[in-house]
Amino acid sequence: MAYEAWTATGPGATFEKRSLDRGPLGPEEVEVAVEHCGICHSDLSMWHDEWGTATYPAVLGHEVIGRVAALGPMAKGLAVGQRVGVGWNCASCMHCRQCLSGDQHLCESAQPTIAGHLGGFARSVRAHWAWTIPLPDDLHAADAGPLLCGGITVFNPLAAFASPNSRVGVVGIGGLGHLAVKFAAAYGCEVTAFTSSESKFEEARGFGAHQVVSSRDSEAIRSLAKSLDLLIVTVNVPLDWDALIASLAPNGRMHVVGAVLEPIPVSIFPLIMRQGSVGASPTGSPVGIADMLAFAARHDIAPQTEHFPMSRINEAFAHVADGKARYRVVLDADFAG
Repeated sequence: MAYEAWTATGPGATFEKRSLDRGPLGPEEVEVAVEHCGICHSDLSMWHDEWGTATYPAVLGHEVIGRVAALGPMAKGLAVGQRVGVGWNCASCMHCRQCLSGDQHLCESAQPTIAGHLGGFARSVRAHWAWTIPLPDDLHAADAGPLLCGGITVFNPLAAFASPNSRVGVVGIGGLGHLAVKFAAAYGCEVTAFTSSESKFEEARGFGAHQVVSSRDSEAIRSLAKSLDLLIVTVNVPLDWDALIASLAPNGRMHVVGAVLEPIPVSIFPLIMRQGSVGASPTGSPVGIADMLAFAARHDIAPQTEHFPMSRINEAFAHVADGKARYRVVLDADFAG
């Protein structure tokens, strides 16, 4: 079945609108007519094949908002015309221990929406019904796309490791970090934001941070010694890891969600003395995503976005690649007819 999509034919290639064929809709698949789709830094990584998992022609985009256009005969719980979202994963096996335990995002066979699959920078995208998440009516649909990847990525560790009494640090005030600050503040946590850009200090406070520290100032970080219950690292660059680990309180946890490509040196003795830990996580399960969307709707949390028509996808990618996005870029579908 032919449809239009913005495709790249090789690493870093210019996106061009092409007609592609996906074949018939699967029995448990849902076809979603795309209205909006965010650009995540992971799209840039896949575009350049930095992780060695890209396939071409590549159709990227995994922060999809749209309406159900068609349902396979075995798809459940959805209706044609319903507004839904599709995030980093679009399917999983649904029968392994992880899937049956509600951790579908940890399934060994989980299908990323943009790796070996055709993503959301297109007229439509397909996903398994369980990974096609209904959107709460109270969310502003045009800005909700980044919640489906960036939002759940930072919400997951908060839901797992924080309480309303927690003192939470967020390293990096960008696409992920600004959402982490918003979520943690709405949850009732005392929030410390770390950023390398002084121009973001006031913005971080506007997102809900109670204090802001320069991530380049090791002495300022060390002044927070033994104070943070959870430290969420959203960046992908080397940091003063010893100073950050020293900021952890007893039973504190440093949790990495940024794709740091270099090894992170860990001094084990400070962790032993405080019963601390270092961990990481990917995005989240379908139920986790639904819970995150409900929390965002209840607390009126939305990403700070900039919008481009999808026909300006190359300009939008350059804007993100140059680090100019404040803080997420969303493409609005503008296919003719």
